[in-house]
Amino acid sequence: MTQKFIDHTVPLIRAVVIHPERTGAGADDSSRLASERLEEAAGLARALDLDVRAEEIVNLRRITPATLFGSGKVEELAALVRAAEAEAVVIDDDLTPVQQRNLENALDAKVIDRTGLILEIFGRRARTKEGRLQVELARLDYEKSRLVRTWTHLERQRGGTGSTGGPGETQIELDRRLIADRIVKLKVELDEVRRTRGLHRKARKKVPFPTVALVGYTNAGKSTLFNRLTGSDVVAKDLLFATLDTTQRTIRLPQGRPAIVADTVGFISDLPHELVESFRATLEEVGEADLILHVRDIASPDSAAQAKDVEAVLKQIPTPEGKTRRMLEVWNKTDLLDPETREAVLGQAERLRAQGKAVAVSAWTGEGIEPLRQTIADLIDDDPETELILLPSQGEALAWLYENGRVTGRETDAEGRTHLVVRLHPAALGRFERQFG
Repeated sequence: MTQKFIDHTVPLIRAVVIHPERTGAGADDSSRLASERLEEAAGLARALDLDVRAEEIVNLRRITPATLFGSGKVEELAALVRAAEAEAVVIDDDLTPVQQRNLENALDAKVIDRTGLILEIFGRRARTKEGRLQVELARLDYEKSRLVRTWTHLERQRGGTGSTGGPGETQIELDRRLIADRIVKLKVELDEVRRTRGLHRKARKKVPFPTVALVGYTNAGKSTLFNRLTGSDVVAKDLLFATLDTTQRTIRLPQGRPAIVADTVGFISDLPHELVESFRATLEEVGEADLILHVRDIASPDSAAQAKDVEAVLKQIPTPEGKTRRMLEVWNKTDLLDPETREAVLGQAERLRAQGKAVAVSAWTGEGIEPLRQTIADLIDDDPETELILLPSQGEALAWLYENGRVTGRETDAEGRTHLVVRLHPAALGRFERQFG
């Protein structure tokens, strides 16, 4: 019913990567350099284990409805594909089904557009049941419009009843119906995932620990930072979309305040809308977070443009009514900057850190991690202070307070009683009073 873009049983398929740089009236509104966009597209291709034999930027002044490129440029690309002995061509743009089919015929190679490439990567990397469901839903939503004449057998008629199709039903109609039925079932399963996540969030709020979500452009170093903050061993590679599935861990902030940190899927420019919609259950964790850490690759020349792409995706994620979205930028990979630039970046970040806006770190070397932990604590530690007096026999209550709150003051009087000043969420204070009186 569905078609795989790449045969994973064949290692290192030879590929050519093309970035159409739109100019004139249809120019891209992105501030990113064409060379950076091409490099990113090649990185996506390599993330799918393609052997990139050639890369080229094609200036696109006018869009040709049938093939995207003009006939002369299509002939040039065909010659490039033959010279590279390529079996696949990656077009760093969205293609219509007609354009994709016509280009495959003209180039005599498999053609993959940007959306198809990202979906294929997501399909390979998803590990959890939820991730696989989300990717399959996105893939089917993408493929349902590409069944038209994709295969010659789709024009054949089918007879019979039930799943084999009604009288006179063509194969393409049957495939469309099967895809539609599968999409409905996947949405039902993902609604159940969303409901389960909602129950988990309610359970966490009863604890309650503040939540911190890591977001950022893919390959900005989120997983490396997550490992540095939590002491975990989440996969962290110099690879686009190295991790997809959300991971959560509890950490201890300065003065013992616990918090939950969530590492989320990386964003990318022109992230397919099918993926944004399918991963909504996962991205809701970002909307619910008490603090969002926007991890930026500050050493990338495209850092500012990547930040805009991330902010564009964040705008699509709803925030619960009455909740204010708080964000802290984490300027990562300072170890890759030249000395002069690094000094300027660190100075600017220090000024912004005083305002709770940005912190400069190197997740790889650990530089700046402690100031980051302190800044996180300062931003999420807005629970009211409560004064408590504990008897010498209430050691268990004292341990509970350190476990679930932040002790900001402690003195012991002459009678051995402990006077505490503790920051506690109102729900946690209620639990303390019910448990210890």
